[in-house]
Amino acid sequence: MTVHLEVAEGVGTLRLDRPPMNALDVATQDRLKELAEEAARREDVRAVVIYGGEKVFAAGADIKEMQAMDHAAMVLRSKALQDSFTAVARIPKPVVAAVTGYALGGGCELALCADYRIAGENAKLGQPEILLGLIPGAGGTQRLSRLIGPSRAKDLIFTGRQVRADEALALGLVDRVVPAEEVYAQAHAWAAKLAQGPAMALRAAKESVDTGLETDIDTGLAVERNWFAGLFATEDRERGMRSFVEEGPGKAKFL
Repeated sequence: MTVHLEVAEGVGTLRLDRPPMNALDVATQDRLKELAEEAARREDVRAVVIYGGEKVFAAGADIKEMQAMDHAAMVLRSKALQDSFTAVARIPKPVVAAVTGYALGGGCELALCADYRIAGENAKLGQPEILLGLIPGAGGTQRLSRLIGPSRAKDLIFTGRQVRADEALALGLVDRVVPAEEVYAQAHAWAAKLAQGPAMALRAAKESVDTGLETDIDTGLAVERNWFAGLFATEDRERGMRSFVEEGPGKAKFL
């Protein structure tokens, strides 16, 4: 299998495993969707790390496989391609991308599906599809512009240029830069900490933010309001408020 789901300490690691560059061929895309949906369902998975290994995150699509496709074939395939990435973006739990080495094309688009991105000092990110006479097709034109703004996104998409970790941090494309050998450990620590939190409130927070970015503010406020009120029916809310009153802030245990 080219993608694995490994679970420890409440954290599910979606591990790409297609040496040497983790090229995202059709089989890998389909497996990614399958395991993302499994991670979303499993109660023992409370947060997720996306990781490609110590040397490379994912260098993009399998170009040789794509070259063999004509227009009709890609019309049929493009929805499944997007759906595989959307399955990751819609995991209703905190998701962090642990980015080492190249995260290009589909690799960059996969990182964009995470809630938070930790990159190694050796990371290089970009959307080079324009150099193939194409545009990003797995969500890059949409998620990148929402993350870093339309003009910065257009610069990367129009030119196809790669950015190193420090520039990616300045652009807001990644959220933290660490030594390459510490990427996975820090990503897992981020996820493990959140895995100890109130699962339903984290789900509500993620859905409220993501929905709000995709709609008008009144609709976003309605989503927030409904989740906020609904959380008053949860045991975690009772536990959190009781702990605050009896012990002070930040001491509640939700597991």
